[in-house]
Amino acid sequence: MGRRAVAAAAVVVVAAAVVGTAIAVWPSEGPEPAQPARTPVAAGPGGDPAPAAQVSACQQLDTALAGLSLRQKLAQTLMVGVTDAVDARAVVEDQHVGGIFIASWTDLDLLTSGDLLALQQGPRPIPLAVSVDEEGGRVQRLKSLIGAQASPRQLVADGMSTQQVYDIAYERGRKMRDYGITIDFAPVVDVTGAPDDTVIGDRSFADDPTTVTAYAGAYAHGLRDAGLLPVLKHFPGHGRASGDSHQNGVTTPAIDELMGVDVIPYRTLTTERPVGVMLGHMEVPGLTGTDPASLSAAAYDLLRQGGYGGPPFDGPIFTDDLSSMGAITLRYNVPDAVLKALQAGADTALWITTDEVPAVLDRLEQAVRGGELSTTRVDDAVRQMAVTKDPGLACTG
Repeated sequence: MGRRAVAAAAVVVVAAAVVGTAIAVWPSEGPEPAQPARTPVAAGPGGDPAPAAQVSACQQLDTALAGLSLRQKLAQTLMVGVTDAVDARAVVEDQHVGGIFIASWTDLDLLTSGDLLALQQGPRPIPLAVSVDEEGGRVQRLKSLIGAQASPRQLVADGMSTQQVYDIAYERGRKMRDYGITIDFAPVVDVTGAPDDTVIGDRSFADDPTTVTAYAGAYAHGLRDAGLLPVLKHFPGHGRASGDSHQNGVTTPAIDELMGVDVIPYRTLTTERPVGVMLGHMEVPGLTGTDPASLSAAAYDLLRQGGYGGPPFDGPIFTDDLSSMGAITLRYNVPDAVLKALQAGADTALWITTDEVPAVLDRLEQAVRGGELSTTRVDDAVRQMAVTKDPGLACTG
């Protein structure tokens, strides 16, 4: 039995007061599938949630949305990289973005000074999300604060058990949570045996989907129990793509082939809630045509409607970075890329600077007023992320 299992004999609901979320911590003897975090409500006859509690939660979210202007709603669909506390404060308080991203160049004084926690505690109708890429190995943004971790592939090569991987993710997740991080864009669930230094390479746990499912599931479970939202990436599979989407457009094997290998981990891991999914910038023959998955309605529908072979996914969906990866920037400017992502079905559009936030919001407002982007699509995305950040806002009836 792992030390996390010894520490608790029943579900413990941890109130993450900094961002107003309730995170469910589930004891286990290993990384068993976690269940959705739920805010307790009063029971009615037969144990069903009381209608008053349902109405209260629904009304609370409706009230929050009604208090937002169109531009503020659109801003809630954005997550942008920040350089320091001044940059973060400006984009959150002046532009009202829904989330910020801690990048490799972010001044980590933002975290260590308490400025981030103070920003999160500021009055706002929907909590602020704070994300990071913290995978271990080559992708570690907070190594100076939380220590180093071997790459996912190395963890498996070192003979670690899934319980040990869970423990690593849990300990790192707790440290991140203490600094104010709420979302980790990890684990990578791409399936590949490509050399370590290729675009995915040692960021992948293994070259077979069964091992990836087990170890990525353990890592996601550890993050989840630490109070973070894990985000599986890069759907529907970057492991066998033709190149590096950071540099150029890339193409994967046909969707029928991906379904037999690359998509397999998602069928299990999307059921272990709460969890998010990041769509990658790969063209997928038979699915996306010439569009990258992150901008393709067909790719989002594959997840949402269960066509990937798992249950219809109703959790949050994020894009990969829309501002510095050649698969996108060689074809679109940031405002148009963000618009296309939201039109396709993204809940949150991610990019790595704050420079273009006003231009993006101008373009999105224009799109809504011109009928290119529906208010229903915007409201759905804002509701999805509001409930992700504060499960107490969920309508349960």
